[in-house]
Amino acid sequence: MASVLQMLRASAPTISVGVLTADLMNLGDQVRLVEEAGVSILHFDVMDGCFCPSMTVGPPFIKGVKTGLLKDVHLMISDPLTKIPDYVAAGADILTVHIECEPTHIHRVLQSIGKMTNTNDSERGIARGVALNPGTPVGCIEPLLDQTDVVTLLAINPGWSGQKFIPSTAERIIQARTLIGDRDILLCVDGGITKDNISDTVAMGADMVVTGSAVFDGRTPKENAEYMLAGLGRNK
Repeated sequence: MASVLQMLRASAPTISVGVLTADLMNLGDQVRLVEEAGVSILHFDVMDGCFCPSMTVGPPFIKGVKTGLLKDVHLMISDPLTKIPDYVAAGADILTVHIECEPTHIHRVLQSIGKMTNTNDSERGIARGVALNPGTPVGCIEPLLDQTDVVTLLAINPGWSGQKFIPSTAERIIQARTLIGDRDILLCVDGGITKDNISDTVAMGADMVVTGSAVFDGRTPKENAEYMLAGLGRNK
């Protein structure tokens, strides 16, 4: 059985589709449509109203989404160490924490995730992610690389939808690529990804991009997902 990291590596470049921009009253149908398009990862933005000004969803919502797709859980919350077990129990396949929300014990947080068992499949493990806000120096990830599977660079400031891709992200991608080197670590870019810039973002060096409203615009999620996947070269 392949690990989550191996599954991600085999599918890269790929997209992780944010479910919170979907029509939540028809979420089952919306998820089915993007799965038919070829999407393999669903992205859950978890905000607690403290680390971020917005408040979104928690473990019950994540657990309640019935799908065979990988669950990519992005924790934008304070004190993640005590809360991680609940998200693992909810079915997280990828669990990403912010370096800014646990600067003192972030290494221990990543170690803890690495010791936990995937609820969906005990054989495939949990991919450990560390995320950086746009104002955080990329070099902060260097001491964490031995405990990291996915590095996520935010291309917007967390907490608000509809923001535009921050141009300086391009240079940050180069910096992260240099630090990662030949390690088996994926680079993810999250925020401001549209039909117009997805190809350029992958060309910059992203293995995975998070996109939400560009797929779930309320009209044609399957066709939108197919378009975004084509932007990666997947459907060409």
